[in-house]
Amino acid sequence: MEANPVPVYHRDVAAQQQLRDLPAVDQVLAGLAHLEKRYPRKLIVDEVRRVLDSMREQILAGGHANSASVEARVERNLARLEAPSLQRVINATGVVLHTNLGRAPLPRFDPLFGYSNLEYDLARGARGKRDVHASELLERLAGAPGIAVNNNAAAIYLALNELAAGFEVVVSRGELIEIGDGFRIPEIMQRSGAILREVGTTNRTRIEDYRDAITDRTRLLLRVHPSNFRIQGFTARPELRELVALGKERGVPVYEDLGSGCVVDLRAFGVEEPLVSDSIRVGASLVSFSGDKLLGGPQAGILALDKLIYQALETTLRNLLLERWDQIPALRMISMSGAELRARSERFAQALDGIRIRIIEGTSLIGGGATPEQPLPGWSIAVDCADVVEAEQRLRLGEPPVVARIEDGRLLIDLRTVFPGEEDELARVIRGAVGRG
Repeated sequence: MEANPVPVYHRDVAAQQQLRDLPAVDQVLAGLAHLEKRYPRKLIVDEVRRVLDSMREQILAGGHANSASVEARVERNLARLEAPSLQRVINATGVVLHTNLGRAPLPRFDPLFGYSNLEYDLARGARGKRDVHASELLERLAGAPGIAVNNNAAAIYLALNELAAGFEVVVSRGELIEIGDGFRIPEIMQRSGAILREVGTTNRTRIEDYRDAITDRTRLLLRVHPSNFRIQGFTARPELRELVALGKERGVPVYEDLGSGCVVDLRAFGVEEPLVSDSIRVGASLVSFSGDKLLGGPQAGILALDKLIYQALETTLRNLLLERWDQIPALRMISMSGAELRARSERFAQALDGIRIRIIEGTSLIGGGATPEQPLPGWSIAVDCADVVEAEQRLRLGEPPVVARIEDGRLLIDLRTVFPGEEDELARVIRGAVGRG
C-alpha cells in the first residue's frame, strides 16, 4: 500500500501545471536555431513534436517531466540518428558462427565503386544474368550448378513451390525442424503450396515408411539435415543413397536440405559435417544450404541479389575453390589448433599487465546451428574481477563493443574469434572495463 498517498485531485492539478509548463514548438525551435545548418528543418520540427508528445504521455501517466530538458533531449535524439546503429564488434566469445553477430565473419574485400557489370555481358554488349558471377565457382565446389537466394528458408520455399505446389512431399517426422528464427519446415511447406506427408516417428524412420507413403500425388522425397540438434539412443534413419535408390525406382526426385552448407572437408579439424558434393555425387536431385554458415560467406539476396552480396559471395567461393583457407575467417578460426590458441593467449596476456588473469583449457563452438555436439578444443583467458556481470556489461558497452562470455561464474575471453588486428583494441577495452572493477 502506498505510504502517504497524494490525493488524486492534487495529482491532477500537478499534472495540469506540468502540461502548461511545457514549451511551445516554436519556443523550442528558437533555442535550436544553431542546428539548422546540421539537420533539415523538417527533421528538427518533427523531433521537437515527438519529444513534447512523449513528455505529455509521461506526465499523464503520473510521471514527472522536466520542461527545461526539451532542447537537450531533441539535440541528443538528432545526434543519435547520425550515429550508425550497425557497428563493428569484437567477438571474444569463441563462437565462430555467432548468429547474433552476423554469423560467418566476411573476408576483407573492396566494394566496387560506381557501376558494375552486374547484369551486363561485356563480351556480347548485351544484357546478361547476375548468376554468372558465382555459378561456375558454385558448380566446381558443389558438383552441380547453383543459384543464390535470400537465405536457406527462401531456398526451401522456392524449391517446394516450384517442384511440388499442390502435391505431396514425403518427410520424416524426425526432420520437421525449426531451421532458425521461427522458420519451421511444416510452415514453409504450407506457404509454398506443397502438402506435407509425414512418415515414421520422431526417433525412427525406415526406408519402408517412405516407400509406403509414395502415391501418384508424390512429387518429392525431402531429407532435412538437423543441423542444430541431435536425437540419440534408439534411432533409425535411412541413408541418402537408400532414398536416392527409392526415388529412382518410383520416379520421384530426392531433395536434401543440408542447412549449414559445408563445401570443404573439415574432418582434419575434428568437425564431422556432410558435404554438399557428397550429396550430389550420391544422387540427390537438389541440395540447399546456407551461405553464411560453414561456407563462410554472406547471406544472399532474394532472387535478384545485390551487387555487393554477389561480390562477397564470389570472393568467398573463389577462396574456397583455390583452398585459400586463411582468406576465409570462419574456416581459419575453426582450423586454429589448441596449441596455437594457447600460445596466442599467453602472448596476449602480456598486454593485460596489472589485471589478474588465468589461461584455462576449454572449448569453443562453431555455432550458427552447425555441429552442436562438436566443440573445438582450445584455451580461454579467465579474467578475475569483483563483479563478473558488471564487467561483461562494461566490455559490451565499450568502444568498440567487446562481446565476451560468462561461464561457471567466470568472465572468459576466447581469442579464437578475435582477429589479430583487433588485439590492441581488445586489450584497451579490457583494461578500461576490468581495471576499474
